[in-house]
Amino acid sequence: MSLERALAPLAIIVAVVALAVWLMLVNDIVLGPWLLAVLVFAHGWVHLMFVFPKPASPNDGSTGRGYPFDFARSWLVTRQGLDLGLVSRIGLVIMAVTFVLSLLAALSTVGILIPTDWWAGLMIAAATASTMMLLLFYSPALILGFAINALMVVLVLSGTWSAS
Repeated sequence: MSLERALAPLAIIVAVVALAVWLMLVNDIVLGPWLLAVLVFAHGWVHLMFVFPKPASPNDGSTGRGYPFDFARSWLVTRQGLDLGLVSRIGLVIMAVTFVLSLLAALSTVGILIPTDWWAGLMIAAATASTMMLLLFYSPALILGFAINALMVVLVLSGTWSAS
């Protein structure tokens, strides 16, 4: 199965959920900010997959895609020949920053512990850190991450909704 076919159902789900959340936000439905907070947190959480070991799968090599959450896949290692240990440490830092920023953005979205005035900056910062992570450790299977980051930035820059 091609990567496009494998990702299509997930891409459709992401698009439908994003549209539903956006509609809730612009129509001031109370559930909207909470769903956005959960999604932003979940997006940050996915970045933690880089620290989990590659799952054992009998079909792993048959598709040719491999496990996308692997520091060793980075072009810094494969094309530039940098030390995997150094690249892994860089990846761990960016991953932690992405997760923390996503957590803070999610909390700010609903005004828990973090001021809602910080929401826009935290959303942009989380999307930027995530994009850096995805660029450094690129895999075609992670392409939806770029789309989610773009949606986060568009939501902030469009001004259609704000947590503050």
